[in-house]
Amino acid sequence: MSNAIDIKGLHKTYRAQGNAPAKKALKGIDLAIPAGSIFGLLGPNGAGKSTLINILAGLVNKTDGKVVIWGFDQDVNPRQSRAAIGVMPQELNMDPFFTPRASLEVQAGLYGVPKSERWTDELLELVGLTDQANAYARNLSGGMRRRLLLAKALVHRPQILVLDEPTAGVDITLREMLWQNVRRLNRAGMTIILTTHYLEEAEQMCDEIAIINHGELVVRQGTRDLLNRADRKTLLIDAGGRVDLPPLPADARPDWRPDGRLAISYPPSRIRADQVLDALRNAGVPILDVASEQPDLEDVFVEMTRT
Repeated sequence: MSNAIDIKGLHKTYRAQGNAPAKKALKGIDLAIPAGSIFGLLGPNGAGKSTLINILAGLVNKTDGKVVIWGFDQDVNPRQSRAAIGVMPQELNMDPFFTPRASLEVQAGLYGVPKSERWTDELLELVGLTDQANAYARNLSGGMRRRLLLAKALVHRPQILVLDEPTAGVDITLREMLWQNVRRLNRAGMTIILTTHYLEEAEQMCDEIAIINHGELVVRQGTRDLLNRADRKTLLIDAGGRVDLPPLPADARPDWRPDGRLAISYPPSRIRADQVLDALRNAGVPILDVASEQPDLEDVFVEMTRT
């Protein structure tokens, strides 16, 4: 199967309620997510990401369009399409009086997984909750509850795993554990869809990234190609301290960093690095050391969601 998910012409309009007008949350999204990939779904708050995820999970009804999950049309085979996907939500929603083991067993029952095919112990070990298997969920730390949410999303062995802001508010240790598990699942063939506000995570983890803004797909590209779209590089120059700067080529922006270095950003499509350096040398500005800084995903994200 080439695509884990195929979305065509997806619209979602929330009806007017009281004084609030109708809201178009999704405006004709077309998106194909390759099977076996780690795919980033990014966008500012209110962009439509959560609506899209909830439609994929079967929690929200779409207004129009077609959604195919693991080869199953959501309208024709809703049960099979839901069974192909597992969602780790952002909210810590769980029964505080259930133990992790009981939570996983109940979740497996809801998905109709026969007892002989359940892998509760393996899941508890996978997410590092073996020692807490029989503790009440209300006694678990926030990080442990997030681990339990991941395990619950995996009880029915879905082909696709959606991680909705999985590391929001967690410590570095838990974050590393989570990404190790995600990579392990992906190597085993699982398709991962990630939404996150930590752009460095998306940059490090994702094969491809789609950016949604105002309910529309702004861009979808491979992560490397997307980073190359940021027409901005930065020269970091040690001038031995602050000095008066000469006129620089148009669109070159100087800034003094807290460490005393001069940072000059410029668009490489229109300005060469040697033009910037020549302008400094010709004005007698000392250049003791030079380093180059590449743009990151945050630069691209800000540029793509500026309006």
